[in-house]
Amino acid sequence: MGQSVEQAGENTGTVPARADCSLPENVEECRMTRCWRTIAACLAAVLSAAVLSAAVLPGAVLAAEPAAVVHAGPPDNPVNSGAPTCARAGFRILLDVGHTARSPGATSARGGDEFDFNLRLARQIDQALLEAGFARTVLMVTEGRAIPSLYARVAHANELSANLLLSIHHDSVPDRFLEKWDYNGKPKRFSDRFKGHSIFISDDNPDPKDSLLFGSMLGQQFKLRGLQYTPHYTESFMGRWRRALLDADAGVYRYDTLFVLKKAQMPAALLEAGSIANRDEELVMASPERQKLISAAVVDAVDSFCAAQSDRPRLPAMQIAQHSKVRHALSAHSHRRTRERAGDAAPSVSVSQSNFDIH
Repeated sequence: MGQSVEQAGENTGTVPARADCSLPENVEECRMTRCWRTIAACLAAVLSAAVLSAAVLPGAVLAAEPAAVVHAGPPDNPVNSGAPTCARAGFRILLDVGHTARSPGATSARGGDEFDFNLRLARQIDQALLEAGFARTVLMVTEGRAIPSLYARVAHANELSANLLLSIHHDSVPDRFLEKWDYNGKPKRFSDRFKGHSIFISDDNPDPKDSLLFGSMLGQQFKLRGLQYTPHYTESFMGRWRRALLDADAGVYRYDTLFVLKKAQMPAALLEAGSIANRDEELVMASPERQKLISAAVVDAVDSFCAAQSDRPRLPAMQIAQHSKVRHALSAHSHRRTRERAGDAAPSVSVSQSNFDIH
């Protein structure tokens, strides 16, 4: 057998000329050359694939890992296969729209009714919760005058046996802090002294511990989104509106006499989303961007609270029923005592307002 091309080159030190495969004496040499080249190409392909697998793929995996945890909003907690999860489809939250069209609450710096602000924000939160899978969410809008409407909304909330109640409000200030200005040629009142949200819970609620837990979760979600709570409720100049700050990191205050919070038979919190007496914040609170930001915070807080609840052992059905009957009996007894103290022989909704605050 004659020399191969590689051998000839090795012997001469030069690159050999390609053999003329048309000549009979070179046919065998050409056949062997093509065979060796095919084998060499196959080996090169295998080695190249091995190198890529060892060097390139690990880098690609590491580069892809951060992308898997990128979110439009604040990042979620690290994934933990043993962590409790929320059964969203079975969790019921009541969104209570603060005040009524007839008793609209505070007046904004430009003359808007608080009730309208509350309703717009509550609808946005309701939509966000439904889209997130909380299919049993209830948007509760009450009609009528202030005090009767409080009894109506509490009675309706307790009938629905919800897991959580969140009352949606927008804040103002005591009258002595209001200043005068003209808006569109009409006299209005405002106060730019305070801004920011606040969260309230009642220690008279049947479940104050879980009420505080949810309030803190909600405050943390606001904080993660760069929203700051207002600290002015701790100041002495607030007088009768001064409140104890239970969670200084999340902005959760104690407000025991808020009627909806104390009478709801489930964990409950009240959100003052922002001050509409503040001229700048009024505009911000009316913006879709802020409403969506708040809605996202509520969804994440509800999900965290739901997961925390699902990780707890449940009471037997009989024990739950007995506990519920006791609570309802106490509530009815409390209502009777209130009516007796007020000397009210009229309908049960007409009680002394000194026993609670509307807010």
